[in-house]
Amino acid sequence: MNNKTTYFLPSELVLNDQSEVYHLGLSPSEIAEKIILVGDQGRVEEVADFFDSIEVNKQHREFHTITGRCKGKRITVLSTGIGTDNIDIVINELDALVNIDLESRTEKTEKKSLELIRIGTCGILNASIPIHSYILSEYALGIDNVAHFYQLEYQNDEELLLYELTSVLPFPQKIHPYLIKASKELISRLDDDSLVHKGITITSSGFYGPQGRKLRLPIQSDKLNDEMEQFSSKNGVVIANYEMESSALFALGKGLGHQCGTICLGIANRPLNEFSKGYKDEMKGLIQFVLDRF
Repeated sequence: MNNKTTYFLPSELVLNDQSEVYHLGLSPSEIAEKIILVGDQGRVEEVADFFDSIEVNKQHREFHTITGRCKGKRITVLSTGIGTDNIDIVINELDALVNIDLESRTEKTEKKSLELIRIGTCGILNASIPIHSYILSEYALGIDNVAHFYQLEYQNDEELLLYELTSVLPFPQKIHPYLIKASKELISRLDDDSLVHKGITITSSGFYGPQGRKLRLPIQSDKLNDEMEQFSSKNGVVIANYEMESSALFALGKGLGHQCGTICLGIANRPLNEFSKGYKDEMKGLIQFVLDRF
């Protein structure tokens, strides 16, 4: 981490002509400390439909941002697009908005910790979990590379669970997974035994081969998904789902001092080869579920 006297060069902290962070197109006053992240730009409006009032509505590239109030709470909802590469942009620029003085280009002495909850869709990796279930990520196992570019510290329980996973799961030889916990605080708020399934989320770097899908191009690990479904750690933690963002969200967010969590709507059951025939109402239900607990 840089100290408060470090000057961030224009080539490193990139701002637009309005002195906004470059990709998100936002200034510090336009975001709340409670932020909902969604992949799909269209889902931003779905979340904002629950707001009582709206003060910011901006879009730049795939990053659509709405900030408003919901039941007295100021909340931002922001689309990230697909993948951990976009999460790298989003988390760094959100952190810059609250913890770097953009005018002087120096780190602020007093830091803010954002609360970031990702609402997404996912593929279920357990035959016993029905489609349209809520899947709450306790950990994210990254089979992308984003976190490896940063100096991050991992806790002992994360390293032990990672060892268990990589000892038995047949990842391609050149893949080097990493594992990170979600925020305990956000897990406690979103946990509901009657509605929520919990476990390890596998964050992949793609939708097809990296998640075990085969179209015309053969893949290296035909049995990986089967092994994931059978996995249970010594402490009884299971693998619950696939998605494409949470590993970078948890790793970078935690490294920067933010609270991060993910809850997804399961729209495919991979072991059963089932896919949802429509989930608009179920997604609205998940959004309401999160807003009531955020």
